[in-house]
Amino acid sequence: MPSSSPKNPSSEDKSASGRLPRRSERSTPVVMGIDPGTRIVGYGAIAVTADGLKLVAAGELRQPASMAIPNRLAGLRSDIDELLMRLDPDLVVVEEAFTSRNVQSALRIAESRGVMLSSAAACGAEVTQLSPSAARKRVVGNGSADKTQVAKMVAAALNLDEIPGTLDVSDALALAIAAAYNMDRARRLAPTTEARTAREG
Repeated sequence: MPSSSPKNPSSEDKSASGRLPRRSERSTPVVMGIDPGTRIVGYGAIAVTADGLKLVAAGELRQPASMAIPNRLAGLRSDIDELLMRLDPDLVVVEEAFTSRNVQSALRIAESRGVMLSSAAACGAEVTQLSPSAARKRVVGNGSADKTQVAKMVAAALNLDEIPGTLDVSDALALAIAAAYNMDRARRLAPTTEARTAREG
């Protein structure tokens, strides 16, 4: 089975060497975003800490273009399974399907999304989906922001001096950051909701 070969290996090496503590052993949740494709899958994982969002891992899973589609998907499944076992994320966010004029391209991405969704569910993580525009609006404030703007805001949100990896990687991290912002908002609203329920009861 082909192994993953991130385009920016130094980024992955410094942020995700070895296996993380298991979910039950961690004090902070880890959120992982996935930008699916049949040849290249961008991924990014962040920790949601009291001091802000911290980069845990980022990189790409790549498959040779010469491989048949079923073999590429099998390679991606093997690679993503290994990655999920190593990071053991609490929440996995997969980019939601979007309309495309190229039917074949849309089908290929849908096949990759199916692999990512099933693999994430099988590892026991909570799984959700976000559209690219929803993630961009949450992270940049503009659902139509271009990929370069997204990458810059991702670096700022994670307090990094430079953009982590390729645009596929920053798109994946944007998904994770958007989901983390939603988690934080839900936590802040929870006490208000509980208090209201107590009063009404």
